[in-house]
Amino acid sequence: MSPQVAGVLQLTALIAALALAYRPLGDHMAKVYSSEKHYTPEKWIYKVIGANPAAEMRWPAYLRGVLAFSAVSVLFLYLLQRIQGSLPGSLGFSSIDPDQAFNTAASFVANTNWQSYSGEQAMGHVVQTGGLAVQNFLSAAVGMAVAVALVRGFARSRTGELGNFWADLVRGTVRILVPISVIGALVLVACGATQNFSGIHQVGQFMGGTQEWNGGAVASQEAIKELGTNGGGYFNANSAHPFENPNPLSNLFEIFLILLIPFALTRTFGRMAGSLRQGYAILGAMAVIWIGFTALMMWTEFAHRGPAFEIAGGATEGKETRFGIAGSSIFAVATTLTSTGAVNSFHSSYTGFGGGITMLGMQLGEIAPGGVGSGLYGMLIMAVIAVFIAGLMVGRTPEYLGKKIGTRQIKLAACYLLVTPALVLGFTAVAMALPTPADPMTNSGAHGFSEILYAYTSGANNNGSAFAGLGADTPWFNTTIGIAMLLGRFVPMVFVLALAGSLAEQRPVPETAGTLRTDKPLYAGLLVGTILIITGLTYFPALALGPLAEGLAS
Repeated sequence: MSPQVAGVLQLTALIAALALAYRPLGDHMAKVYSSEKHYTPEKWIYKVIGANPAAEMRWPAYLRGVLAFSAVSVLFLYLLQRIQGSLPGSLGFSSIDPDQAFNTAASFVANTNWQSYSGEQAMGHVVQTGGLAVQNFLSAAVGMAVAVALVRGFARSRTGELGNFWADLVRGTVRILVPISVIGALVLVACGATQNFSGIHQVGQFMGGTQEWNGGAVASQEAIKELGTNGGGYFNANSAHPFENPNPLSNLFEIFLILLIPFALTRTFGRMAGSLRQGYAILGAMAVIWIGFTALMMWTEFAHRGPAFEIAGGATEGKETRFGIAGSSIFAVATTLTSTGAVNSFHSSYTGFGGGITMLGMQLGEIAPGGVGSGLYGMLIMAVIAVFIAGLMVGRTPEYLGKKIGTRQIKLAACYLLVTPALVLGFTAVAMALPTPADPMTNSGAHGFSEILYAYTSGANNNGSAFAGLGADTPWFNTTIGIAMLLGRFVPMVFVLALAGSLAEQRPVPETAGTLRTDKPLYAGLLVGTILIITGLTYFPALALGPLAEGLAS
């Protein structure tokens, strides 16, 4: 069987698995966020934090809950790293330096999981499990809560109430993320992933000498790392490491976990909005982009020309032989079209066009299907923009799900779209203009520029993957990427929740003969075109200086 055919079979099996899980998981999440019942463990949590889960919140109160909880999380994780040297189970590692501790705390709370450190050489068991793994759950639950608040904004009328942030946070964690992660961890252990709290061991090497390795609760962290679209690896090699991702079966299962909730949330949206067809339209737009990007990535990595590539059967540099080109390509697209950031290969070693595909996937806003929660609300923002453009074309006031898209709504949507490009392009320009920050670049020319562009694209879009050719553990990059991660995560949430509040206050608008049907394939196509055009106009000049120039020159 040729590697190309094997890749198509892997993609087909993945699509089939996602299709089987789509309906039950989507309906379950809709019930979780619509239920008025509180389980006993949830009641204990509410009592400890002093929250009233029955109290409805308007968007300013909901936003204050998001920001306050996230600020406390950043502070806690920062302090935990700063005192690591005094903690039990530290494996002899010292406390983390202030700039790196800030960067890591911002990264994991922002659901980015950018890592400027080697996990097995810096973090002990307590920080890994009690700090980083916990934030993998909580940051994902925050994103899901904000997405559900926006869905309620579309579904409700004549009220500014969007639900209760604390109830949404706790339910998303207890009823969705924890149960699936337990099952996922058991599957990964069965596949051969490591799960222990062992210390550091001396391991012999084939060519002589020894190497130090430490164990850890790897499988449990790997499950929520993928399921919550987090991406931070227990080891520096991330999902290319055999302790995290032992074989092709575990590799395909991890891709499944990455895509599971973001795709299923479209059914949750349709169920809560009262129209499953609306959810299918959003799903169709996501699926078209994801499958298209995957096909392009496999084509450019298999078909790249040159004697070395032809002998190897494709662009194999930087890819694990146990996954091959197909398994690496599918993983790379899944992780950059979501806010995951996990990698099972070096994206810096991809062809010029292949590296550009990973960058463009993040620059789309990670909405196909996007991060847990963030993908859905990002796609709904694009849906509002697409409806507005369609309204301009036919000279009608745009409407979406029975809500008018007026001046206030379109301004909020536009502000959402401008935040991330401003961070990415602004920080990239400054980093390239200053001589010192560029010192950690291991490449010059177009590829060196791509390393910097990729780093800030990954940080501001809350992805977390890296081109691997940039030495980012410097005060400049730790600080600026940390700032980009926090602003890229929480400033857009301000506009999302403000939009949700403005929509919830409206009266529903009845359908007429001139109402644009947003549950049809024509609208899904318009949505895909809007996404590609807006992203292309924003990032094309920067991409032309980096991956496109490199690809055309090869």
